[in-house]
Amino acid sequence: MENLQAFSVFKVSIFVLLFSICFASPSLAADTTPVSKEAICKFTPDPSFCNYVLPNQTSNVYEFWRYAAQKSLSQSRKFLNLVDKYLKLHSTLSKTAVLALQDCQFLAGLNIDFLASSLETLNTTKYQTLSSLKTDDVQTLLSAILTNQQTCLDGIQATASSWSVKRSLSVPLSNDTSLYSVSLALFTKSWVPKTKKKGRKLLDETDQQIIDTNDVLVRDKVTVSQDGSGNFTTINDAVEAAPNNSAPSKGYFLIYIKAGVYEEYVTIDKKKKYLMMIGDGINQTVVTGNRSVNGGNWTTFGSATFGKKK
Repeated sequence: MENLQAFSVFKVSIFVLLFSICFASPSLAADTTPVSKEAICKFTPDPSFCNYVLPNQTSNVYEFWRYAAQKSLSQSRKFLNLVDKYLKLHSTLSKTAVLALQDCQFLAGLNIDFLASSLETLNTTKYQTLSSLKTDDVQTLLSAILTNQQTCLDGIQATASSWSVKRSLSVPLSNDTSLYSVSLALFTKSWVPKTKKKGRKLLDETDQQIIDTNDVLVRDKVTVSQDGSGNFTTINDAVEAAPNNSAPSKGYFLIYIKAGVYEEYVTIDKKKKYLMMIGDGINQTVVTGNRSVNGGNWTTFGSATFGKKK
């Protein structure tokens, strides 16, 4: 069984929150001081790779991030083309290999969307720090890219060890992951304020949920309860009721999932943007299923109880 844990994934900016959420503090003055790539790379997980990939010039952290993000977008497109090439050979591949490649194809497409969206947001801000909501949104997308990379790799590694395509994809997967890590680190260094404040629990008096609208804007709120006391008895029904292509200015569609064991696979369409879910806590709100990678019909990505519709 899988507990409903806090996570953030996909362009739809889905957030599952159990007790509290963190939001960036008010905007701080932008630091446009010119720095060398060696100095800025010290703030990344792999300074040597960062020094290798960034241009040999003096610039500010914002421009270094834009360079890394643009290069990340280019590499994402190249990786997708590589996966597409191998999928054309599907007749010579095992079923599990094809499934793994299809997952990587889908996830690579998401990464392209995430990077394009992040660049669009940041290219309109110049050197100004973002609002708390936009900062969290971009940071979520850049973090989700790393999750997508690991999910793709997990699926590839679960296929037969003799599969030659695995070896061909491992190197670009590893290099692209390092590049995405640089992009996330530079974004954090440039646009995310140095201090964070902890949001209050999302609870109110009527059903134990407090909504702090100073930290997060909520447009609508529905409750899922297996006993019929809420708006819906299943999570999927609540997700289906969320508006399509919601704008961030409208706020989040909040789904409160009461304690219980929900035996369902929650699939969220790409059109369901700015969707937030909270449960009653670990071992209280539980989402479970019985799909198994070992069963041969599911990949690591496809076996998850929470997922995105392809």
